[in-house]
Amino acid sequence: MNVWIAIALTAAGCYLAKLLGLLVPAGLLERPLVQRLAALLPVALLAALTAQQTFGDGHQVVLDARAAGIAAAAVALVLRAPFLVVVAVAVLVTAGVRAVA
Repeated sequence: MNVWIAIALTAAGCYLAKLLGLLVPAGLLERPLVQRLAALLPVALLAALTAQQTFGDGHQVVLDARAAGIAAAAVALVLRAPFLVVVAVAVLVTAGVRAVA
């Protein structure tokens, strides 16, 4: 029964969030600051999620093969490699470090 209560509360929360978004005046959404924040917020959230998944393990910071893959991907990005090459480099370096360790 607790699962259904959680599902119902989540559905109601999603509906209310969407309703609140529709009630925001258009003039507020057209402000330059709001538009910049709306453009940058998803990037910041994705970066935080990536960092947490890469370097976090419960309550401690971990440096393992995932960190090496992220570092290799960062180098590939600095060298302006295409996206698929960046992903491939990260995968190969991560797999290589795991194979060696």
